[in-house]
Amino acid sequence: MADISTTTLKAEVDRLHLEIQALQSKTGSERITVGKYLLERLAQMGVTHIFGLPGDFNLTFLDLIEDHPKIQWVGNCNELNSSYAADGYARVKSNSLGVILTTFGVGELSAINGIAGAFSEMVPVLHIVGVPTTKEHKTRPLLHHTLGDGRYNAYREASAPFVILEENLMNRNTAATQIDNAISECITKARPVYMTLPTDMVYQEISTERLKTPLSHSLPLNDPQMEEYVIDSIFERVQEAEGDVVVLADACVIRHGVRKEVAEFLRETGFPVYATPMGKTAIDESWHRYGGIYVGSLTHPSIKDKVENAKLMISIGLLSTDFNTGNFSYNIPTRRLIELHSSWTKIQYGLYEGIGMKQLLPKLTERLQHFYPVAHKIPVPKFQALVPQEQTHMISHAWFWPRLASFFQPGDVIVTETGTSNFGILDIPLPTGCRLISQVLWGSIGWSVGSALGAALAARERGMNRVILFVGDGSLQLTVQELSPMIKNGLRPIIFVLNNKGYTIERCIHGKNRKYNDISNWDWPALLDVFNDSGKFETGSHVARNKDDISMLLDDKSFNHADKIKIVEVQMGAFDAPKSLERQAAMTGASHRAVAAVN
Repeated sequence: MADISTTTLKAEVDRLHLEIQALQSKTGSERITVGKYLLERLAQMGVTHIFGLPGDFNLTFLDLIEDHPKIQWVGNCNELNSSYAADGYARVKSNSLGVILTTFGVGELSAINGIAGAFSEMVPVLHIVGVPTTKEHKTRPLLHHTLGDGRYNAYREASAPFVILEENLMNRNTAATQIDNAISECITKARPVYMTLPTDMVYQEISTERLKTPLSHSLPLNDPQMEEYVIDSIFERVQEAEGDVVVLADACVIRHGVRKEVAEFLRETGFPVYATPMGKTAIDESWHRYGGIYVGSLTHPSIKDKVENAKLMISIGLLSTDFNTGNFSYNIPTRRLIELHSSWTKIQYGLYEGIGMKQLLPKLTERLQHFYPVAHKIPVPKFQALVPQEQTHMISHAWFWPRLASFFQPGDVIVTETGTSNFGILDIPLPTGCRLISQVLWGSIGWSVGSALGAALAARERGMNRVILFVGDGSLQLTVQELSPMIKNGLRPIIFVLNNKGYTIERCIHGKNRKYNDISNWDWPALLDVFNDSGKFETGSHVARNKDDISMLLDDKSFNHADKIKIVEVQMGAFDAPKSLERQAAMTGASHRAVAAVN
């Protein structure tokens, strides 16, 4: 607890120091260009890769990136994919951010879908846009990449709903403050930020003085008196429940960097813990008090019973989205619910703004460890994967996902695509240190491929284990180009392409036999040859037509070793899907039909 308070107080001192520097005129200080200042700040925050595409309005800044000793440029195949890559990078690179660079108009608009996804899923991504000169913004000539009507602010306005902050670097006197503010807000709020960098601002000189003061990762301090009251209130609710408490961990445990605090809370209190789909791997899934995934009415009966019959639930970082809650089918009355969030706390019907979980959790741990003797005796269902005995040799989802349980290794980064993969992985226990990267809320098909590129770069830098991607054939067709920069950058993910001949999740929702859910069947094993820059890199391709093929691969030590990029085409039935997806899709489809009937 003391360490967190000290860190937060130091962050406050640093913030004040920066404010003082902004008000003071620095004479005789060293000078640096605006472009280099921006890169130095990003390097200080642990950024080692910037994603994007070159365009004539960002080329001068690109020169600085390419020449920077600590930051590497990653050229993507299109701007949408680069925004996905920055998203994946930020998810693995804790306490840092993803960065994408695009060009005015045509480039930045292409990236908006990925930026919106990062906003939806609370991922810190800085979107830098190279734009025309400050003078051209005033005179508004009919330049290329404009709409031909002089509206230079149209693209900024288009991005506004999908970012928490816009910073337009139009004045060198305020540029350093704007850059610092943009990066700090991006990280502490875990949301995208939009920044324009005019071509004539890149080489404008400013003081280096502010670079001496580090930027803060910390949120403002909780109000001490209100925090004490909140802790007392939670203690009273737990006491009333006689220690019969379950903890539900969700996405914001990951997004707002409280994994360690939550682990300590669980260790000291002994409360049983479950996770949501978006919160999978927020908790070490080998932890003996972890019981698996709760998804409302879609939950396994043994888990559902334990969660819904507890006298009190403490949810941490809860996101009540449709796919995260089994179509809003949670059976947890408000009177039995306490919610901890990044900047607020809710105790039953009482809301306490400004009381964030990062600082609250260590103090709450001290107060609630009193209940350990009772809490640690509450039974928790064993979270395990059982491979079913099926008569057919065809690869089914019911068999495939449990069979993979023994394939995963500690420290793996696992990326799953919207649809069958997101649902299939849920009931599979993952080893210690694994990170699951998925996009449950935004659900943009094809996201996982670009995201895997960014995740793999961050994982390599962090010394993590293998990167494993599960993507459907339909989704891969949207973003397949990113196999090229994966290979070019020496990345070695293992890619399972689930070939079920079309858009299976859409078939489950509506149009099971409709042609619009069909796609062309590509030669999936040949893809690595196509994108391999004339065969410069070693790759591996495999086809699994049946269960024996898959088992042979998964049991092969050489295949398990991530020594090169590999593709495995997994041939599955067009109408086969994980049971949880089928149930979720049925509820979603029913909701759509009900609305259509009313209208």
